[in-house]
Amino acid sequence: MNPKPISPVSGGEPSGSGLPPPSSSPETDAAAEAVVSDLVTSLGRRRLYREVTLALRSGLRDARADFSFLRTRGLRGLIKFLQSVACSDESVRLFRHSQTIPELQVIPVLFQNTLSSPKDNPSVTLDHVFGVDPVKINSPATDNEVSLALRVLEGCCLMYSRCASQAQKFKAIKVLVNILSARGALARAACLDALISLMLDSSINQKDFDECHGLERVADILKDEDVDENIRLKCGEFLLILIGHVHGKENSPIAHIHEDIKQLFGEKCASLIWAASQFGSTLDPDQRQTALQIQARRVLESLEIQ
Repeated sequence: MNPKPISPVSGGEPSGSGLPPPSSSPETDAAAEAVVSDLVTSLGRRRLYREVTLALRSGLRDARADFSFLRTRGLRGLIKFLQSVACSDESVRLFRHSQTIPELQVIPVLFQNTLSSPKDNPSVTLDHVFGVDPVKINSPATDNEVSLALRVLEGCCLMYSRCASQAQKFKAIKVLVNILSARGALARAACLDALISLMLDSSINQKDFDECHGLERVADILKDEDVDENIRLKCGEFLLILIGHVHGKENSPIAHIHEDIKQLFGEKCASLIWAASQFGSTLDPDQRQTALQIQARRVLESLEIQ
């Protein structure tokens, strides 16, 4: 018959393995907590990166589609993705990193699909329809699709300046100036915002804007009383932002914009535009937008009473 193990309470030897309990100290506890914290952070970063890449792959897949309704769905998904990314510095950093990976780059997809010139699409004849070798046909982009693509372009450029440089390789300014002339109000409004995002701190895009006579195109719309008033006001806001941004930058390719404004609008109206462009950068975003709209209205009224 085996003897009972003596309980440590009675003063004998402890039963079981007899190993003493592990010792701990504040230093070891802190080290363990640091290891766990680093692990949690790493796992969170990996999860966030998977979410970023998944959202990009899903949106870009649809944005490459042959049919406009699928491209529109993909572009809406990309806009939602960019809005969510803008809420977190870590997400913005991961988005910037993703744009160094060719299959995740947004800009080429925009210009190779939605923002491509109509002449890039082949003309379809009966021979193509009934022939042996089918031709790939892309449905044309609607104004709604184009406006969504321009919003995506704007968001990408504002979050990552290299996107503006990448867009220049696709002659982005020329494409957008043509959209400004040929499309409807919805696409025009988005186009003006996208133009600003492309030219911010990008001398090469500013140069392209000058060479494409972009300022003259905007001035023509602003002075045309048959154009929707909201678009004319948007053109006024565009001019005020553009002039205010290049003020004092002598090395800018459009540093001569003040002289151009005089020739396009006359000296009196040009002086008003110049004064209105200084609506103040010390205001908070909401106040700045309100001030911008008020000054754009003043510019438009000054043109109408000339």
